[in-house]
Amino acid sequence: MQGGISGFQNAPVTRAVVLASGLLSVVFSAQRRARALGISYQDTITNFRLWKIFPSVFAFQSTPELMFGLYLLYYFRVFERQIGSNKYSVFCLFTITASSLLEILSLVIMKDTDYISALASGPYGLIFASFVPFFLDIPVTSRFRIFGLNFSDKSFIYLAGLQLLLSSWKRSLIPGIFGLVAGSLYRLNVLGIRKMKLPQVISSFFARYFAPSPGSTPRPSRSLVGNTPSQTGRAVQNQPSTGFAPIVEPPESSVAMLVSMGFDGNNARQALVRARNDINVATNILLEAQSH
Repeated sequence: MQGGISGFQNAPVTRAVVLASGLLSVVFSAQRRARALGISYQDTITNFRLWKIFPSVFAFQSTPELMFGLYLLYYFRVFERQIGSNKYSVFCLFTITASSLLEILSLVIMKDTDYISALASGPYGLIFASFVPFFLDIPVTSRFRIFGLNFSDKSFIYLAGLQLLLSSWKRSLIPGIFGLVAGSLYRLNVLGIRKMKLPQVISSFFARYFAPSPGSTPRPSRSLVGNTPSQTGRAVQNQPSTGFAPIVEPPESSVAMLVSMGFDGNNARQALVRARNDINVATNILLEAQSH
């Protein structure tokens, strides 16, 4: 499922979140204060240390959590490319806020029990909210078996999420569940959240300060029409044909899959036409076009 535009191209908001999460995690770990980051009823309600909410939203408490968390954040940049940086900013703010409020509410409800004293810190809300569109919108493109068990190209992402969800058991399980709830609320368009946009100045800020530098930006792929046929393209064109076969319109699900990988929509459609709607061949065509 990886492919298309690499790095943080067209994903400045994701880059900002990854940088904030990584830097805060390293800083607090170096100061040996990472274990004190998780929000608790005593800190948040009794002592009213609301400032702890901000670092607890971004900084992870352990190296394994940091590794899996940053990997998932980086992978889910495909959603920013799908809906645009402005709407993705709204998605981030809504899911982080909603999941944080639910976490605080859970601490208030469980204050008189010994079930849990503090929750794990890190962008659990944003990460697990992203699993909602990942499950519903990203199609499975390949399946395989290992030791008699069925897997798909999405399985590793689910396994990485499961590892993060259970990394601190109850302390991480609760934030993860509330992240799924926040993602579901966004999906259901609660309060019309999916139609909201942030002021243009905020989008410009992320584009200016967190977009990849021009030197690291890959060249835009040329139109596939009229390009010199690549090896993959020739393989498609050399297939036996009887007469003039009608051009079959590519299914929107296949176009959406290629767009989610970071490819341009028009180029994705052209590649699918050339590949006769074989998404694997179309992906190779697009990758080869970008390398020229």
